[in-house]
Amino acid sequence: MRIALFTLDSALSSEAVLALARARLGEIVLIGRSDPYRAAAGGMTGQLRRHWHHSGWRMLPFLLLGYAIPQALGRLRRLLGGGALTRLARAHGIPLLEVQDINAEPALAALRAARPDLILSFHFDQIFGEAALATAPMGGVNLHPSLLPRHRGPLPTFWALLDQPQHPRATPATGVTLHRLAARIDAGAILAQQAVPLPPGTSAATAARHLHRQGAILAGMVLDALAAGTPPPGQQPDILPYCPFPPAALLRAAARRGVRLAGWRDLLAAFTVPTG
Repeated sequence: MRIALFTLDSALSSEAVLALARARLGEIVLIGRSDPYRAAAGGMTGQLRRHWHHSGWRMLPFLLLGYAIPQALGRLRRLLGGGALTRLARAHGIPLLEVQDINAEPALAALRAARPDLILSFHFDQIFGEAALATAPMGGVNLHPSLLPRHRGPLPTFWALLDQPQHPRATPATGVTLHRLAARIDAGAILAQQAVPLPPGTSAATAARHLHRQGAILAGMVLDALAAGTPPPGQQPDILPYCPFPPAALLRAAARRGVRLAGWRDLLAAFTVPTG
């Protein structure tokens, strides 16, 4: 099975993406890496300004440690000869595409040239249109670090931690889902999911790293089934409300409950995850 893998540099997922890429070397025929600070998305300054106005200062450490610092280090590593994912792609002759717009002609041309059977979205921040999905006969699947249909949206681990049950034997609200890519965000048929308990006090950023690692394992199982011609039947979920970036008042209330976006472990991860 030929796989086109799409992702982005982030402290939340780069370790898991690298592990998945190494495990599927014989199948990956294209790696697309998004620039979350591309001009069309407002650039870094525009995005930070927008999040400041909506979510307040508590959002900034999460964005800096999860994205801005790892992105900058990834670019530096590429200038110096390539980070881990870049070196892996070069060593195995896998085209590596910097994606400004997944639905524009450069990306579509790269997909057509790669001839993937399946598109795998693993922490990719762009929406695949019909033309992009049509390049892969088996369509696309996405990993989402929540138990869909709960916590659809861009910051699922925060919302899941906020909903975490207090009883230690209750089913955790945190987990991962593999689902079909669809026109509506995080709303495609669910192929597999797994509840994942996390220690009390885990930050949203640390939760995302852990859940993406578990998600890479779950994705491997689903990919094996798809390659064997025995895909999970898929269950169309109810569409629950979209969970956007939280407003400042909710972040203040969450902090009083001990739910944090980022912590000291996330500072270390920002400088050590294998971006680039």
